[in-house]
Amino acid sequence: MKRTDGALTKMPVLLGLLGILAGAYFWMNRARDAAGAIDEIADAAQTAMGAARRFGFRRRANMHPVECIDDPALAAAGLSVAVSELNNLPTEEDRCALLIGLQKAHGINLAEAEEMAVLGQWFVRECNGPQPAVTRIAKRLNKLSGFEGMTRAMDTIQHIADRKDGQLNNSQLDAMVEIKRIFRVY
Repeated sequence: MKRTDGALTKMPVLLGLLGILAGAYFWMNRARDAAGAIDEIADAAQTAMGAARRFGFRRRANMHPVECIDDPALAAAGLSVAVSELNNLPTEEDRCALLIGLQKAHGINLAEAEEMAVLGQWFVRECNGPQPAVTRIAKRLNKLSGFEGMTRAMDTIQHIADRKDGQLNNSQLDAMVEIKRIFRVY
């Protein structure tokens, strides 16, 4: 009869080695995924910066970014994005409705609508959320183009509402009341 004591003493070493390899594989994948996430964030930042340049947006020192908007189309897009984001978690359908609405209201192509939406999202983030963004961007849009700017934003918002059978949630309805107040439409 052969003795297997040597094989039994090697088993914990093999299991330990397999554990180390599995751990290394796990951490290597996590590092690769983190690098991919960083690349995605960098791409989004590049998209936003490129869109800002294409639309002529220039940030000025000691001014809130919304106050630096000189193009009424950007302000209308930002307002539309803010109202859209008041829908707790906007879906892919909401995003598509926003992009189609921007295209129709401003007579632009899909790539330009996506860039406007990216800038609009950035304006909303700079305002610390969609509710304060509605007020701030609506005031800027009113200052830039008055009623004409509001109609473009309303066309886009109406397209978003039509996507949901004409229904806006309570936060979005409150935002519409705020927009009417700012533009003095009763």
